[in-house]
Amino acid sequence: MKKTGNFSRTGTGNRLYKTLALAFAAATLVVFLHQNAAAQEGKPMVRIAKIIVDSASLPAYRAALTEGIEKAVKTEPGVLSMSAVYDKNNPTHVTVLEVYASEDAYKAHLQTPHFKKYKSATLAMVKSLELTDVVPIAFAAKPNLQVTQ
Repeated sequence: MKKTGNFSRTGTGNRLYKTLALAFAAATLVVFLHQNAAAQEGKPMVRIAKIIVDSASLPAYRAALTEGIEKAVKTEPGVLSMSAVYDKNNPTHVTVLEVYASEDAYKAHLQTPHFKKYKSATLAMVKSLELTDVVPIAFAAKPNLQVTQ
């Protein structure tokens, strides 16, 4: 295994790193496209959620997460981007990148019926949740970028 700084360059680790980088790039595009809205409301808020899910609940958890993300992005103007990935070698480890127009947009998101539905449906499925607010260093993405499974 070759190490560069703090990053392991194994095949799987590198793929996960590239997947997360792609998610950050997609989120960046959305942030820049909505720059005027964000400027009016305040600074964008970017958060990473690291979740460990009970293995017996994975299919139900993924369905609830997908539904919640799609609904939030479609219906909430303050939700600029949400991307979810799981570790290929440990599929119970889920990472979600969330980009909001502002902290107020994030707070509003927490009060939506679809977020409350997701939270109540997945409460017993989640073994661990770590939320980290982050500051973007750089965002870039191809126009019309679409990531499929």
